[in-house]
Amino acid sequence: MKKQLFLAVLTGLAITTAHAKLPAPAPLTPEAAAKAEEAKAKAAHGAKVENFKLCKSMEKAAASHFKTTAGAGKQPSPKAVACADPGPFVYTPAAPKS
Repeated sequence: MKKQLFLAVLTGLAITTAHAKLPAPAPLTPEAAAKAEEAKAKAAHGAKVENFKLCKSMEKAAASHFKTTAGAGKQPSPKAVACADPGPFVYTPAAPKS
């Protein structure tokens, strides 16, 4: 019984603190906004690089599969899909808004 009462009180406190009002976020400075934009661009480029690596590994696996199935008397039909290399990360900041 004590355990249930303790859990009920603990749950009530958790709900009360979860509904507490948070202060408004501070406005971003231009430097912080620029840094955030660069981080977003870097993350997008990282995703492109990961997709490129995945595409290359899929090409390698498909080549291996076609090589082994051709020897087994099966006629595979490979469909070539070109993987687009994103290149190195280059960030050009947008012009400042006036």
